[in-house]
Amino acid sequence: MAVALVLHLLAAVIWVGGMFFAYILLRPVAAAMFEPPRRLQLWLKLFDRFFRWVWAAVILLPVTGGAMVMRVFGGFGSSPPYIHVMTLVGVIMIVIFCLAFFGHLGKLREAVVTEQWPVGGARLDRIRKLIGINLILGLLVIAVAGGGRYLA
Repeated sequence: MAVALVLHLLAAVIWVGGMFFAYILLRPVAAAMFEPPRRLQLWLKLFDRFFRWVWAAVILLPVTGGAMVMRVFGGFGSSPPYIHVMTLVGVIMIVIFCLAFFGHLGKLREAVVTEQWPVGGARLDRIRKLIGINLILGLLVIAVAGGGRYLA
């Protein structure tokens, strides 16, 4: 149980913390310092590295979360509402990440390789919006996880 909890927390912190860093801190600095071609190259390299970690989180979070629900509550049927909220929002976040990864990252990569900067900028903007939504959802999940049993 302790291993599942630690892995679950680390996966959530890496995913949500990485989005916070990229969206709130790195994005405005990169926009101020780099012209679009260089900025798009930076983001592509960043996504290539960060999304590997997100994939680990996408696998670990449902596995460890499900294991803890089974161990603590005997299943979702007897788990409290905040567990259901965390699970639903987590699934939505995974779907949004998959949209960014499968729907836009490859096209961003193609635009950068072929130096189609306006096309790349449009793809980056779509990924940025999806990450922004996931950041808000991730912060919501953290609030629910931390305060769920006290908010009920």
